[in-house]
Amino acid sequence: MMMQQIRPQPRQEQFLSTSADIAIFGGAAGGGKTYSVLMEPLRHIHNERFGAVAFRRTRPEITNEGAMWDEAMAMYPKLGAKPNLNNLQFTFLAGAKITFASMQYEDDKYSWDGAQVPLLIFDQLESFTAGQFFYMLSRNRSTCGVIPYVRATCNPEPGWLANFLDWWIGEDGYAIPERSGVLRWMVRMGDDQIVWYDSKEEAKAEHPDTELLSVTFILSTVYDNQELLRQNPQYLANLKALSLVDRERKLGDGLRGGNWKIKPAAGKVFNRDWFKIVRQVPRGGRSVRRFDFAATEKGLKKSDPDYTASCWMVVIDKAFYILDITAVQIGPAALDSEMQRIIRQDQELLAAMNAPASLTEGQSATQYKVRWEEEGGSSGKIVSYTFTQNLAGIDARGVRSVKDKIQRAQPLSAQAEAGNVFLLEAPWNEMFLNHMHGQPDLPHDDIMDATAGAFYDLTAPEEQPVRYAPSIWN
Repeated sequence: MMMQQIRPQPRQEQFLSTSADIAIFGGAAGGGKTYSVLMEPLRHIHNERFGAVAFRRTRPEITNEGAMWDEAMAMYPKLGAKPNLNNLQFTFLAGAKITFASMQYEDDKYSWDGAQVPLLIFDQLESFTAGQFFYMLSRNRSTCGVIPYVRATCNPEPGWLANFLDWWIGEDGYAIPERSGVLRWMVRMGDDQIVWYDSKEEAKAEHPDTELLSVTFILSTVYDNQELLRQNPQYLANLKALSLVDRERKLGDGLRGGNWKIKPAAGKVFNRDWFKIVRQVPRGGRSVRRFDFAATEKGLKKSDPDYTASCWMVVIDKAFYILDITAVQIGPAALDSEMQRIIRQDQELLAAMNAPASLTEGQSATQYKVRWEEEGGSSGKIVSYTFTQNLAGIDARGVRSVKDKIQRAQPLSAQAEAGNVFLLEAPWNEMFLNHMHGQPDLPHDDIMDATAGAFYDLTAPEEQPVRYAPSIWN
């Protein structure tokens, strides 16, 4: 079989040529990180006893369309490797193996007890825990003649990895380009302390009987991946269109990469100046009333419980208009009547909006649906079943939440910053702007959750409704 030549780009070549025991590559999105760590094991494929394991936190992150497995499939079979999707493993002609594995839960690290892995690869190291990473270093052993080593990729994110790479990162949160690729030596003292040295000799003098590990961080940004920008010039525009926090992390500065220290804070997730107030909203479009339910009424279990909040939003020609916001501290007993009151009010206004006299020639009626976040387990299904029955004649159903609250809010944040989210002038405007601007620092986030949920309902692919039957509680 004729072998094909695969060549790295300059920044990838720097990563592939480092002598560090632990090399961490990245610091921004689009720098060719995954492709680079997939290239790394290829230097050993003629060693029949060699094996590498490439970790992602979950299996779907390996097997999703265009993810790590697909990238490997575009490379390894050209070099004679046979894939086994069931085992997530490639076997090369000489017998060398590259395995892909997930480590979703903390205790999954113990399933590798007894393993000897000459090359450990972590793709998106920031998504793993410090305990998983340092425990797996004990499995980084070799009997195949290859000195054991670790290669990893990363995107900026506050946490243990940012602390680990602190020397390579400036006080402003951006990487220091002059330190990219510089080796340092570490000695781990217990679980919580790492002592760093600038030279191996200095470290050896203080720890003569301790195994030393050299570490480096190599910066890479989308601008270092000219092949990606050539094949997909839209990718850079996609990064620039991210919400403020995500944009700072994944794109950041052109020379120094993403920001490792930026966190969601008041005015950064949402800024009151991003929202424009209008006196009229165009007719037509698709609208949704999204509810975010609270579990307790004021004074029942705590003096300041969460709010039952809702957002009525309409999308027209890629612009998003918020027609109404509600927030009230009520208990479960009053929830159904409050929900019915709000929806009746919507229906009355909707009838006026869709009246022939209100529509100019060529305008269509505004569509309407109701959604709420469905909690997990049978209790959440029972609530959705009951509400769906009570709202017969309306497109109404519960939807499962996706991601955490700040992540769910990021797509809406990006559109608001771009000037695509408008508020219908109303008394609730100031309350809404104060709430959104203060996230995530305020004690309540219910209005943000309802608003982000409404945006998701209008932009996500439509799911098929779940048909609930009385047997759901059996």
